[in-house]
Amino acid sequence: MNWLAHIFLSEYNIEFQVANYLADPLKGKVWDNASIHIKNGMAIHKRIDSFTDSHELFKKSKNRLGDKGLLKSVVIDLTYDYLLTKNWNRYSSIELESFLKQFYNNSYELLPKLPSHASTPLKRMIDFELLNKYQTLEQLNEGLLRIDKRLSAKLASRDKTSLYFERVCENIEEIEKDFLEFFPLLCSIVKNETDSNQLIHWKN
Repeated sequence: MNWLAHIFLSEYNIEFQVANYLADPLKGKVWDNASIHIKNGMAIHKRIDSFTDSHELFKKSKNRLGDKGLLKSVVIDLTYDYLLTKNWNRYSSIELESFLKQFYNNSYELLPKLPSHASTPLKRMIDFELLNKYQTLEQLNEGLLRIDKRLSAKLASRDKTSLYFERVCENIEEIEKDFLEFFPLLCSIVKNETDSNQLIHWKN
């Protein structure tokens, strides 16, 4: 799952949410004296990724993009964020714009309390509003093109995420069916492994 999903799949606590995002750029490494919310947010990120990567529905979505490909998981991660944005009101009791505004504001207040190696990627995410970049298929394609610019020359010579965009569009209805079946299962996993009383932004 991509960043918006990770932050939604968090206790409604800014340290927990931020840690669920930072687990990727920090490779899951918690710094000294990190709070329990930071540790728990990092831990649930790993659980989300493990459940997602091994699930048959996620694999089914990947297979809709073809039999081969090095970057299909990345493409489906982003496509699922697009589909979460599209279906946001199915799952959240808070409108997306309000949810993101509060998250960005709270994250900005948290920045001075974080070590520099954690605050740098978080500030970049805030400054570029990276959580709200997949509202349309066109924006999804722009996101894939941005990822391609960051690929190593060696990997880019073998595969690019933007090469899958046409297949995503051709199969988007079936991929959305996969997502709508998969996401509640993932929510159940998170609910069982967090303080469910802190999931106040989720619809019951």
